[in-house]
Amino acid sequence: MSDVFSKAKRSAVMSRIRSRGNKDTELVLAKLLRANQITGWRRHLQLRFQVSGRRFQVKPDFVFKEVRLALFVDGCFWHGCPRHATKPKTNRAFWNKKLTGNIARDLRVNRTLRHTGWRVIRIWECQLRQKPLISLARIRRFLR
Repeated sequence: MSDVFSKAKRSAVMSRIRSRGNKDTELVLAKLLRANQITGWRRHLQLRFQVSGRRFQVKPDFVFKEVRLALFVDGCFWHGCPRHATKPKTNRAFWNKKLTGNIARDLRVNRTLRHTGWRVIRIWECQLRQKPLISLARIRRFLR
């Protein structure tokens, strides 16, 4: 099936999709945390550390610094949700490389954070929207 948009229109549409700082999804989680009186978090706090002589910077969506918990809310498209990720039909090589790279980076970030004593939670955008109480229960379990 061919794309319903012209190449130029598809490019314009895709350029408006933000690859970071999906505020709507993050705000859903922030509201959920506030409504359930979960405190001690900061948004987009930059974590810097050194591992094996290499410097790393990571900016989780939410950071619970006192308990060393980094929380990421991953968008289904950008992070390859196994249930809801879609792959564009045009420019497949570019998108395959881009999305595979995002998944590999997420795994590196998880491994690096855990190596430095942080715990990591990744919540899918779809889970947060469809079953927010399950996401909340996971967060609470980590905070205990």
